[in-house]
Amino acid sequence: MENNTSLQQQLLEAGVHFGHLKKKWNPKMLPYIFAEKKGIHIIDLNRTVECLQETAAAMKQIARSGKKILFVGTKKQAKDIVSECAKRVNMPYVTERWLGGMLTNFNTVRKSVKKMQSIEKMLGDGSFDSITKKERLTLTRDKEKMEKVLGGIAQLGRVPAALFIIDIGHEHIALAEAKRLGVTTFGIVDTNCDPNKVDFAIPANDDATKSIAILANYLTAAIAEGLAERQAAKEEETEEMSDDEKERKAARLEAEAQAEGGRSGRTRGAGGPSGAGGQRRRTPSGSGRGPGGGRR
Repeated sequence: MENNTSLQQQLLEAGVHFGHLKKKWNPKMLPYIFAEKKGIHIIDLNRTVECLQETAAAMKQIARSGKKILFVGTKKQAKDIVSECAKRVNMPYVTERWLGGMLTNFNTVRKSVKKMQSIEKMLGDGSFDSITKKERLTLTRDKEKMEKVLGGIAQLGRVPAALFIIDIGHEHIALAEAKRLGVTTFGIVDTNCDPNKVDFAIPANDDATKSIAILANYLTAAIAEGLAERQAAKEEETEEMSDDEKERKAARLEAEAQAEGGRSGRTRGAGGPSGAGGQRRRTPSGSGRGPGGGRR
């Protein structure tokens, strides 16, 4: 009880309870509204604490299972907070612009990510030393543009298990894609939004930086706890394994590594060196030098 009181006090000081003007409210938020003051709705912090703890428990369980939660916050007030929290727990994030089809057309987005990583690798290993300065500058600018939008999901190999959204009204495209794919959704919901649109709604002020920060940090701590429990369970499982099991596991990992190396070698042998160099040997004329390429 004391912990809840302390958390409630922190939320109060951060201004989490301030809603929108009464004329902008969504009637479905009625169960979460405590009162009205000077034409502004006041959110019931008791309900906020309940929902926040329920959301934290669900996020912790997802993190413990080893699945990814995509943080989404493209509002000016949320960008830095979202990216910082996501990086802290090694989760993907979107803070610049939600590209249409980022979930529903995930394979195409992955191709763009791979192209970005390929350009970055070639710029780093000197593959582009022989191309003109103008071409190198163009590729560098393309990489920077893609990295700005796709950098947060570069390590996301599959559709995430859940989305954590700041302001579900502002991120309605992300929410619609998640619902279409059956992805679990968590969201900070202000008094002008419909809380039924997300699986786990947190009634709170989604415009103030302090409000967003305290909620995001609380949930990030829960995710970190889930990841720590997962790591501890793995270590405990390893300790309980017999010496023979450990040797078999090590042998299997070594065999997989050798097989992967063999595949890479065969690929290089069959196709020759990849990248811009290979293209130049096949096109002596020089035509193929490489990839072208707050409050309202």
